[in-house]
Formats: sequence, C-alpha cells, structure tokens
Amino acid sequence: MILRALSLGVPEARLASALNINIRTLKQKRQLLDGICDEAAELLKDKQVALTGFQILKKMKPLRQIEAAQLMVAMNKYTINYARSLLAATPESLLLSVATPKKIKGISREQLDLMERESANLEREVRLVEDSYGVDHLDLVLARGYISKLMSNGRVTRYLSLHHDGFLPAFEKITETEAFAS
Repeated sequence: MILRALSLGVPEARLASALNINIRTLKQKRQLLDGICDEAAELLKDKQVALTGFQILKKMKPLRQIEAAQLMVAMNKYTINYARSLLAATPESLLLSVATPKKIKGISREQLDLMERESANLEREVRLVEDSYGVDHLDLVLARGYISKLMSNGRVTRYLSLHHDGFLPAFEKITETEAFAS
C-alpha cells in the first residue's frame, strides 16, 4: 500500500502524516523487503513481524532466511527476541558478514554450537510432526466415532461394565469429549 501510494506520486511527508508515522519509519517500511529473499517474504507476508525482525533476517543468507521464516511460522512466533535467537543460532557460514563474528553477552561459543544443534533438531521434529498430523488426526476422529457408536449400544456398555470395568470410564470420557467437540 505504501509503495503503491509513493509510486502514484504521493509525497513522503504527506503519506507519513496521513499514516501518523514519522518519515524515517516510512522510509524503513518502503525498504522493508530489500535484502529479504522472495520465499521468506512470501512466508511472512501476512504475519505481524516487526521492522527489527526483518532487519535481523537481512543479516542472514537467503537459505537461512527461508529456514528462519519457516521456523517463525511453525512456532507461530514473530517476536524480535525470537528472531535474535534464530540469528544467534545461525552458523557463521549462513551469515552475510562473516568478518564480524557473533558475540552475545553471557553466551560462549560452545553454547552457541549447542543452540545450533538443538535448533536443527527442533526444526526436524516439527517437520516430522507436521507431516504426520493430518493422518494422526483422521485416525483419532475415526477411533472416537467408533467408540461413541459402541458406547451408544446398551449391550456393549453392560458387557464392558461387567467384564472390563477399567475401560468403561476411559471410553465414557472419550465420548464426552466428542459431545463437547460437536
């Protein structure tokens, strides 16, 4: 919207006044995606990411920008501190300026290496869960429906209460959750 208004010839001062922001912020917003790869921008286009979050992403190479954007979306976390932690966990080979090594107060190089490994492991685990979530959810819905149908049969309920009284409360709880979900 800002870029469109500027391309139509609206003066920066007038646009800044209309949006109730200062001209510096307007210029930052105009250059928001400069240095951000298209894939990362596409992932974050409808998310509430702060200007500083994009500035942090700009310090990473495009491949890492995409990974960081995917992690932000997967964790539904777009805070500046989360972006900083992703930057801190980024290997130096994936940073744009390798000449200035990352130094964070109170964190040693070994701790950064551990964070990098843990971040990679977490990302793998999140992807595995995402891959199987749909199938697992369908299986649970079908199982809950089947148990509800069984529990609606008086003969089955009587049999369970006589011979398998340990299962009956658990099955009743499952059918109660279905009633709430409907």
